[in-house]
Amino acid sequence: MNDAAPSRDPARQAPPTIEEVEARLQEDQANREARNRIWSFLFPSAMVVALFALWEGVTLVFTIPAFLLPAPSEILVSIEAHAGLILKESVVTTIEIALGFGLSVVVGIPLALAIFLWTPFALTVYPLLVGSQAVPKVAVAPLFLIWFGFGLLPKVLIAFLIAFFPIVINTVMGLSGIEREKIYLAQSMGLSPMRTFYKIRLPNALPSIFAGFKISITLAVVGAVVGEFVGGDAGLGYMLMVANGSMDTALLFAGLVALTLLGVVFFGLIVVVERFMLPAHAIDSATVARQS
Repeated sequence: MNDAAPSRDPARQAPPTIEEVEARLQEDQANREARNRIWSFLFPSAMVVALFALWEGVTLVFTIPAFLLPAPSEILVSIEAHAGLILKESVVTTIEIALGFGLSVVVGIPLALAIFLWTPFALTVYPLLVGSQAVPKVAVAPLFLIWFGFGLLPKVLIAFLIAFFPIVINTVMGLSGIEREKIYLAQSMGLSPMRTFYKIRLPNALPSIFAGFKISITLAVVGAVVGEFVGGDAGLGYMLMVANGSMDTALLFAGLVALTLLGVVFFGLIVVVERFMLPAHAIDSATVARQS
């Protein structure tokens, strides 16, 4: 009699448990998200490298003068040669952007709340806000210089003037865009209007508010540069004007690279804060972006 244990038939193995299936699904989801993060970095990086290679080749083949269009290699040389100057002027522009954006948040959020909560105020102020956006900010900048001088304050105010409007609009839209069924449900549960606002309406509006922040931070960069163009004595905008006057096109592009990096860093900080405060919304947004 053979006492050896019979071999197991794979077809007769017990089916996986629910816990094993969920663990496998979570692992697959994590692997897909990791691959998507890698591809989301590789694709734009490859595109940038290809564009710079094409740019370098065009300048070499057609022997374009450096004062018209410097090659990327010449721009890198200029960045290395003027690294100290670029860093020094970037600090000034960074302060202007941060203060202008911070002021736009401090003023824009309460203003949006007043527009949403108080109808007479909204009827009075909202049309004036919309009309103010038709005024060219470059035309207003000299007035700020006359009123506040050539220091930091006029640049911050110009950045604020350009950046605050998207925060106001997106906050009002987010507060107004909640489904009425949620409000009815809160009322049926006995929540007071104040608790309904903080527990339901405000969290529902946060994605729209952060969308306004993302738009505002990019406009704050523009506002700071506009202020430096009009009456600056420091900052990346002032450096661009000096480079333009001396026909140093490579330094011009180096300043543009620094401004671009500043905008990307500030935008990335907003995204990080958004993901920290709204992780579910950030995941849903990433999923929609991948599916589209």
